[in-house]
Amino acid sequence: MTDTVLVDIRGEVAVVTLNRPETANTLDLAMGRDLLTAALRCEADPAVRAVVLTGAGKAFCFGGDLRGMTSSGTPIEPYLKELTTHLHAAIARFMRMDAPVIAAVNGTTAGAGVGLVAMADLAIMAAGAKISLAYTGVGLTPDGGTSFLLPRAVGAKRAMELILTNRALTAAEALEWGLVNQVAPDAEVLDTALALAGKLAVGPKGAFGRSKRLAVAALGALESQLTLESETIAAQAATAEGREGITAFFEKRKAQYAR
Repeated sequence: MTDTVLVDIRGEVAVVTLNRPETANTLDLAMGRDLLTAALRCEADPAVRAVVLTGAGKAFCFGGDLRGMTSSGTPIEPYLKELTTHLHAAIARFMRMDAPVIAAVNGTTAGAGVGLVAMADLAIMAAGAKISLAYTGVGLTPDGGTSFLLPRAVGAKRAMELILTNRALTAAEALEWGLVNQVAPDAEVLDTALALAGKLAVGPKGAFGRSKRLAVAALGALESQLTLESETIAAQAATAEGREGITAFFEKRKAQYAR
């Protein structure tokens, strides 16, 4: 157990909780590292036969911690490269481990949080929650596997709609588009996910794992795209567009990009 990511082993089910509720569970360097540690722990523990990933508080995950990136005292480009390196390694481990991974999307999610929903084998979303990519809204580019996983889950045109317009996707739309498997009442999301995890935990873990890895292989070059995402968002954050987008976000104004 760590401060930013909690791992609670409940019998044969590991509940992994993003634990920065005061920041809507935004990802900073510590959380990126801790999420990878959690993934490695779940993968290595033979007693873990299913994993539930959820968020503490009202949000699931609002993506990268922009305030932390800009106040860390280090240039934003290497900061983002390090953060995404840990985050993307965690995503790859969750996608390839034997244990099925269920996202219990307890609240609104954005940015890389959407990638955590998309990378899960199954996802249950709160009826009142919404999903928004938000990257281009602050002059940045997708990470968290979203540029790889979303087109495969919802189709290329719908993925580009989310990337370019940053419009919010309701839980009902996320279900219709195939991004989540089920919508549950807000107060029942975690219990619903735990019930499903319990059913999967008595199943053939080895067959599940091999099936997961077949599905990942069929998707294409996951790790190559994750590396490209990491390099691209880090480089974009250091441009004038990236700096203006992030500054405008903090100043609560519309960004003015060079034309």
